[in-house]
Amino acid sequence: MIDFKKMIAEAIAKTLEIDVKEIEMSIENPKGADNGDYAFPCFRLAKTLRKAPPMIAEEIKTKIKIDENQITKIEVVGGYINFFVNKEALAKQVLQEIAQNEEYGKSEMGKEKNIVIDYSAPNIAKPFHIGHLRSTVIGAALYKIYKYLGYNVTGVNHLGDYGTQFGKLIEGYKKWGSEYNIDENPIDELTKIYIRINQACKEDESILEECRNNFKKLEDGDSYCVELWNKFKDASLKEFQKVYDLLGSKFDSWNGEAFYADKMPEIVELLEMSGRLVESEGARIIDLENQGMAPCIIEKSNSSSTYATRDLAAIMYRARTYNFDKALYVTSYEQVLHFKQIFETAKLLGLDEKYTNGLEHVPFGMVLQKEGKMSTREGNVIKLEELLNEAMSRAKNIIEEKNPELENKEEVAKKVGIGAVIFNDLANSRVKDEIFDWDTILNFQGETGPYVQYTYVRTKSVIEKAGGIPDINKVNSNYLLDDASNRILKLIYNFEDILIQVTDKNEPSILSRYLIDVAKAYSNFYNENKIIVDDKGIQNARVYLTYAVGKVLKLGASLLGIEMPDKM
Repeated sequence: MIDFKKMIAEAIAKTLEIDVKEIEMSIENPKGADNGDYAFPCFRLAKTLRKAPPMIAEEIKTKIKIDENQITKIEVVGGYINFFVNKEALAKQVLQEIAQNEEYGKSEMGKEKNIVIDYSAPNIAKPFHIGHLRSTVIGAALYKIYKYLGYNVTGVNHLGDYGTQFGKLIEGYKKWGSEYNIDENPIDELTKIYIRINQACKEDESILEECRNNFKKLEDGDSYCVELWNKFKDASLKEFQKVYDLLGSKFDSWNGEAFYADKMPEIVELLEMSGRLVESEGARIIDLENQGMAPCIIEKSNSSSTYATRDLAAIMYRARTYNFDKALYVTSYEQVLHFKQIFETAKLLGLDEKYTNGLEHVPFGMVLQKEGKMSTREGNVIKLEELLNEAMSRAKNIIEEKNPELENKEEVAKKVGIGAVIFNDLANSRVKDEIFDWDTILNFQGETGPYVQYTYVRTKSVIEKAGGIPDINKVNSNYLLDDASNRILKLIYNFEDILIQVTDKNEPSILSRYLIDVAKAYSNFYNENKIIVDDKGIQNARVYLTYAVGKVLKLGASLLGIEMPDKM
């Protein structure tokens, strides 16, 4: 497919003798159709060329040489040069690409580049609640999109299966285990123990100290503590899998914190060799004051390890095992300081700069209830499995009300309910806090997952009424030069670029908003153009454009982890 953006960049570069990539990165997509299809702002050149931006723009317009069969018009507006793409060329290009590529927009741009994505990471023996949903669906979307662009991707579920909380659980189980039925309802019963032992720790410092000692025993391989830890872990994973099955989540590695227990001594040794590991109040730390940060604690005063030690061991292991170009950590923004500390400390491990430069935290906002932040310790969490089941139940109720004769209602309700939850989470910028509200998360009107799904179902219905997808050789793209058709074609043309933008910013909401734009554009096209008409030439073109819309909506949704029903 013709790369119009690159063509414009090369033409400008020849005019100004400036780097093509720099120009291409500056080219924008104007919001209004009156401003063309691409715009180049000349403001950043003013200082270098010592001319006013409008003068630079006029000079480029006068000198530029570009294929007039592809770019039909060039206009100067203020300090911008606006380029208008040939509508016929665009329509022909897009429809041919749709016809030739089952996986439209797929590329090999990431070939031979390795990406590790650390996401989901629920805590063993705690409820898998909606706070974990964000990491799970953001990470899964990035995983799929990077892979679609040709990267070699490894998805890691870095389970929270180590730490002082296990010392607490072990102590709680010692005290009250006989009162709870762990085997029948593991997560709920362990949560009750966890809440109870936390309360006891608040009331009695000696109990908290005993909990810390339990974790040290676990690290040292105490048989009783290890046996309980395995019991808690196996029961938890069985429960977590139910949620992953509903969300369609899969991982290449389930190596949690405990996996790095025998790899931490090397980290401590390397930090000792760096000369930066010092004692402070009985603990061992890396002083990061010169970097404007609190110290990174490597060993606690009782010699037990920390999250930081385990994360540093994980960085070392992943560098050696996966040879990553980028290692992404999808966690809440509450951990911003933690990752700044370990990324800075990782520079002391003797790793190649390729690895330390490739470390990237992908933070996201919290999921809050109307009453405030959720906490397992306080027992005020909404379990993710319950949420997903409720979403499916509500979706089924709507189907029963609007289309009671629909076949496979259970399957459709699952796709719509789960899709609504995932899309709701990915619809806005990941760094924003999300207030959890049943009415909002399961709203089937407006800019939602079900709206995108409904638009897809409408495309299927139109194609069915038309008797199937027309042969591309019988499609005359010149019937698609009206504004409503052109708007859709421009959006479809930009699909791959949208995916690249997602990976540039690690922001799946870019794709979510794009799908809404495509759905809205098709709704507008559908209202303005009768599709099933007597003129077969017009009908074939409009039906094929409908097919192209459906294809992009389905592909885009699948990259977000959302399945499309054929009927609703």
